[in-house]
Amino acid sequence: MNVLQEAGEALQRLRQKRPLVHHITNVVTINDCANATLAIGASPTMTWAPAEVGELAGAASSLVLNMGTLQPWTIDAMERAGKAAAEKDVPIVLDPVGAGGTTYRTQGALQLAARLPLTVIRGNMSEMMCLAAGRSGINPGVDSHDREVMTIEKVRHLARLLKTTVAITGPVDAVSDGRRSVLLGNGTPLLTYVTGTGCMTTSLIASFAAVSGPFTAAVSGILSMGIAGETAARLSQGPGTFHLHLIDALYQLQTETYLTCGKVLNYDE
Repeated sequence: MNVLQEAGEALQRLRQKRPLVHHITNVVTINDCANATLAIGASPTMTWAPAEVGELAGAASSLVLNMGTLQPWTIDAMERAGKAAAEKDVPIVLDPVGAGGTTYRTQGALQLAARLPLTVIRGNMSEMMCLAAGRSGINPGVDSHDREVMTIEKVRHLARLLKTTVAITGPVDAVSDGRRSVLLGNGTPLLTYVTGTGCMTTSLIASFAAVSGPFTAAVSGILSMGIAGETAARLSQGPGTFHLHLIDALYQLQTETYLTCGKVLNYDE
């Protein structure tokens, strides 16, 4: 079975089970993440109070830890949720937003990676390279400033350094678990003109992680955003209408859509 077939079957399982996905996420994009989760077929919860996140994460089918808007209590809440999830074998997806930008942010992401059994880490190339190297003060924004060309070898190397499945989004998307690796080519420049498409992709990956293995979940989430983005772009006149059509396009994805529209640029096992 190829990765496009796996994604289609994962979507079918997802919509049959409608898993609960708990989020500790970015307040800038929280509503978009909830709507993307609903549109793909899962059910989101979005609370972050340290007193209850453990209970919620333990009852969920997957957990999102998104570091977009860090507060002094955020890492503590994420650790509590992550430990509760780990006790129940609930998959954990980390989005290290802005890793490399400040020491505080980079060290927080490294702390979570060291203390929790992360299922997938999803970020852009800058965030992933800084996290893998433990660097900070490199990129204070959330957009990737790294101009390196993505290759199978690079994404596999990052997966082995970080010891988990990595999903890297950018002009070329890439996924690797250290063994299977793939480069994906769906998407549109309009995705960079709407706040939160990366965060939404992380939520999509977590939705699929509730019903699939890490590699398939990462591929399925990235393909879903890329294909939906292309559909929305054809219907849009700019970022405002694109944002509107994007959620509709996620909702309208079908099992066969991945086979007919998915773009696999390179695959290695």
